[in-house]
Amino acid sequence: MNKQPATNNQQLLLCLLLLISTSLFAQQEKRVFNIPPIDPQIVVDQDLMTWKDYKLIPGHNWASPSLKPARSIRIALVAIDFPDQPFVITLPKHSDPFGNPQIDPVPREKVAQFYADFWNTPSEVNHGQTINGYWMEQSRGQVGVAKIVAFGPYRMPKNLWEYGCNEWGQANATPTGVPARGRMERDCDSVWKAEAGDLLKNYDAILRIYAGYDETGIWQEFGEMKFRSKEDIPAEWGNPDPTKPRWIKTRYVDWTSWKAGAQQWGLSSMRQGENSGTITHEIGHYLFRTGDNNNNPYVQPYRRVGSGPWDMMDRGSFNGPEGPHSRWKVPAVAGASMPAGLMLRQKMNFKFVSDNQVLILNRNELARSGLVVATLTARAADPLPGTYAGIVVRLDGDAPQDRAPETDPAQDPLSPGKSTFNFYSVEVVQRIGYDSFTPDNGVLIAKNKDREGPNGGPNGFNCFNWVIDAHPEDIQMTDYLKPGDGTPVMRTPADYRQLNDALFHTGTNSGSRAEWIDTPNRLHFYIIDKHTSPDGILSYTVGIRSLDGPGPQQHGVTVIPVQKPITPDEIPSVTYAITNTGKPASADSTLISGPAGTLLNNDIYRVLSNITGEGNATHLSNELIAIPFGETREVTVYVSFDEKGSQEMTLHLRVTSESDPTATVLFPLTIRKRK
Repeated sequence: MNKQPATNNQQLLLCLLLLISTSLFAQQEKRVFNIPPIDPQIVVDQDLMTWKDYKLIPGHNWASPSLKPARSIRIALVAIDFPDQPFVITLPKHSDPFGNPQIDPVPREKVAQFYADFWNTPSEVNHGQTINGYWMEQSRGQVGVAKIVAFGPYRMPKNLWEYGCNEWGQANATPTGVPARGRMERDCDSVWKAEAGDLLKNYDAILRIYAGYDETGIWQEFGEMKFRSKEDIPAEWGNPDPTKPRWIKTRYVDWTSWKAGAQQWGLSSMRQGENSGTITHEIGHYLFRTGDNNNNPYVQPYRRVGSGPWDMMDRGSFNGPEGPHSRWKVPAVAGASMPAGLMLRQKMNFKFVSDNQVLILNRNELARSGLVVATLTARAADPLPGTYAGIVVRLDGDAPQDRAPETDPAQDPLSPGKSTFNFYSVEVVQRIGYDSFTPDNGVLIAKNKDREGPNGGPNGFNCFNWVIDAHPEDIQMTDYLKPGDGTPVMRTPADYRQLNDALFHTGTNSGSRAEWIDTPNRLHFYIIDKHTSPDGILSYTVGIRSLDGPGPQQHGVTVIPVQKPITPDEIPSVTYAITNTGKPASADSTLISGPAGTLLNNDIYRVLSNITGEGNATHLSNELIAIPFGETREVTVYVSFDEKGSQEMTLHLRVTSESDPTATVLFPLTIRKRK
């Protein structure tokens, strides 16, 4: 119906109509129809991924050495080993206590060049994936690692444990009893400077590859996952001094085996063990001066992770085949070898997307302009014609701009902490390119900060992305089986994999959600439709509206049934034509960036169905539809009949404008079973 000024009687009749229809549709029987969802949520756990999950971005191989970046990063790789620790890669295959190396040994004199090639020259060993390929893909060719030049190997003046035991309260756990002091960088840099000079004069960064392991990839796997308790650690995994404890404190928990804990922890000074696949993450710190967005998943009170597997600056740096518990392998071709792409906030900060590729909105102006509908292309690909790389909705107004009430992190593990977020971002993730090892395809919604900062409360952490979780409930998945008795140890509420099912999906029965309402911030987000281009690139049509105003447009709707033949083997259905009979307003280009006339030229309708008669049911594949003003779209209602029920029944369809609930139609249709 067209929206016209209503009399008191009309308003009373409309209220009665809404009351009746609300009661009617609340009684809708849930029944499983043999109709697949249009956008099923298919979450693939990290532990189950293999290199077969990798999908090349259509038309792009960003790791190709033939591509030249606009900004070339030159890295000097310095390889160092220790009197007590040779390079793992030089040992016989599977011979060291950790079960490495995974390939035939490399002579010591060739180690530095091996790792320079491993990290930046496509090969069978690295499955064609390089640091250069990652940055080229994320920046669309703006930034690349042009060359990694090898230096060394060099022998350090101290044992590995003399550097490794200087972290996380480990200093007194040395074999000699002399507390460990000082990081390795000073000794390392003095060694190579004596031979090669000041490399920073000719290189943008120094990558220190040290013999042995990065503790971050082995503390759990060769600690609590291998030994039932710290008392069960055997001598070969303990302190070389048999009179001292065989365990050692580590970063996240109270103990791990001494052999694991005495290794060094990879840091943003770009020092990495031979098992480390997080070099790309450390380059992000070093070159772009951005921090971590990750939490401590193991310490109580638990605090939910910020962006988890969806961003390289969080635990998305652990993405890769076989999951995070495979990061001990040498060379590093398993977990952490294929980090997630960068979220929209980071891409904007790093200038990897242009202003015209992102639709910029703000909360207050949405109340004046009316709802916006736009289509977003998967972030791993270039935006398709007429689409965007993402949407930003600024939370404008006086501080605090985020009006969400703060919750107590000590009581609520899902608390984001301080309400200091400045804007929402909406983007699409598709499992292609470096996003191949993210756990799902779909729409990623997040709150973001302009500036990094702690989120407050106990066990707080630096947080600048806060992913909105479509499934905030505990994912209820096993982390590992306890050694000895095989008791399942569940993933903590703060484990980054709790966000594996965070993406939003369009349609009904997807297994996820198709909308997100932030009442305090007066915003409603809709996932309206999904599209696949001829070469397989995903895009989604999304809508955003303010809860504080419908905009200047006139809103209306009409519905008529469309007769279409139904073959005997099909599920009975009725197709309706829904027309947006509203009228657009003159586009105000000051309210939004981009083609305002197109973006503001839609209304979003909620479509619900029901049918009379006990045992009968209906199904809609999508309850949300966006229709431009003056245009018509079709929806199909599927019907399931009770064989013993009556021959005649009434099918009800209700269509309501999300902008203006008074623009609604309740359409009854009498239908009869076929004999």
